[in-house]
Amino acid sequence: MLEINNLHVNVGETEILKGLNLKINAGEVHAIMGPNGAGKSTLSYVLSGRVGYEVTKGSIIYQGKNLLDMEPEKRAGEGIFLAFQYPVEIPGVSTMNFLKAAVNSVRKYRGKKEFDAMEFLKFVREQTKILNISDDMLKRAVNVGFSGGEKKRAEVLQMAVLDPILAVLDETDSGLDVDALRIVGEGVTALRSSERSMLVITHYQRLLDYIVPDVVHVLASGKIVDTGDKNLALELEKNGYETYSEAAA
Repeated sequence: MLEINNLHVNVGETEILKGLNLKINAGEVHAIMGPNGAGKSTLSYVLSGRVGYEVTKGSIIYQGKNLLDMEPEKRAGEGIFLAFQYPVEIPGVSTMNFLKAAVNSVRKYRGKKEFDAMEFLKFVREQTKILNISDDMLKRAVNVGFSGGEKKRAEVLQMAVLDPILAVLDETDSGLDVDALRIVGEGVTALRSSERSMLVITHYQRLLDYIVPDVVHVLASGKIVDTGDKNLALELEKNGYETYSEAAA
């Protein structure tokens, strides 16, 4: 599914990722944890093709293809989805219209028939039930006036309707209270399948109570320095990252 080898990434003159290696098989959920500034969000942005992140060395192979050769829109068409830590607001564009445009763009790329307005309304309402999203939220401008929990539920709704092959969740738990965390976690868990892989980036273990990972990695100083099962996340919650940060320095 995804294989990253010796990945080095600069932001400006600063090297952030310093030889990262990662392999995710189809259907697996991997969690990446680490201290602030370790490079977690940088990894998510490089996978999605965000401008300003320069790959200076290494490779990323996604489903047998060189991901670094693909423009961001092609990556989306090929099934890569990124849920942002801080979702952006888009004034003047309703959530429903935004979702319809995004879904039809992906369907067109994949050679599928585009939805008309009524077909899409039926399709999206099936997904909103899982995430406790009201019709009112769909009518409002994208993320404008949304609470933190509403923004994250809207991100997971995007994931549900876009049907990605690789979903990258960048600190989706950031700013969520307990109830919102549960709703988002259960919504993401409902989307697990043998064909869909997920990379869950988080600073805290609490999200992993709801999205139970197959593999947990520790990212420190630009490298993955430890890998284990879900128990590793519990150890990190108890002991922190200091030991790993010192070892990676």
